[in-house]
Amino acid sequence: MPDCNTTGTSRTSRRTFLAGAMATGVLAACSSDGGSGETAGSASTVEPGAIGLFTIVKRFPQRVQVPGEVRLPINLSTGAADFIQDAPPTLGAQITDLDGKPIGGRITTVRRDVTPAPYYAFRPVIDEVGFYTMLVDGGPADGVSFEVAAPSSVPVPIPGEFLPGFETPTIGNPAGVDPICTHTPEMCPFHTISLAAALNVDRPVAYCVGTPAFCQTGSCAPALDSLIDIRERYADTVTFVHAEIYTDDTATVVAPAVEALGLFYEPALFVTDASGVIVDRLDGLWEASEASEVLDKALA
Repeated sequence: MPDCNTTGTSRTSRRTFLAGAMATGVLAACSSDGGSGETAGSASTVEPGAIGLFTIVKRFPQRVQVPGEVRLPINLSTGAADFIQDAPPTLGAQITDLDGKPIGGRITTVRRDVTPAPYYAFRPVIDEVGFYTMLVDGGPADGVSFEVAAPSSVPVPIPGEFLPGFETPTIGNPAGVDPICTHTPEMCPFHTISLAAALNVDRPVAYCVGTPAFCQTGSCAPALDSLIDIRERYADTVTFVHAEIYTDDTATVVAPAVEALGLFYEPALFVTDASGVIVDRLDGLWEASEASEVLDKALA
């Protein structure tokens, strides 16, 4: 994944920034035998050939995962690079080190249905910094590679840290950003209060950063829509804030909201507790049920 960190410059181009976002969707090579599945009948197992040979599409950015629970969302794709829509309801995997030694037990997760394709968000617990592989049932033999980095090396705020306050653009104070929201057919309802003000309300905050009009991975609009869909459920308990990636509709200059968090990918959702400490961060894509689970965790 190219180093597309935008921190320190306000002239980062749309092409440079989106290189970081698009790198979360690179197809892994597909093995000729389709990998190794487990015995038939396991609810979390995909047998080789059950849905045909498939590749893994990484939907998570690199260099932002740290020791602890690591979120690894993926899509399944055919060899022709088409997303698999009729994916199984659950999927299993095993984390290994680079030598193939298993790390922890087998893990499973459920299918999450969202546009443009269903995804699976695995959440293994990994205690040590290093490079790892996730072997997905029925998938490529070489698996999905990822890194768990030292917290001090990660430019993006991580769970357990305070979310930095920032005067994000609002209807009353666009702060030089126009439009302040590219959601269509109308702007989203999350621009009545800035992030800085929201963090002083003494309740959890859901802060979404992404640009629906220009997000090349096709996940920014569905991710924001999922928050719009659940906002009424949390209207009295959670403050929602959205910020765009660019300062205008030419998509050439990255907005200060991006630089304030050291973001080099989109979309991202930061969820804090009432004290402003990040409880969880969703990168790449999410849908309403997963977002709700994270918000419920912040309210617990």
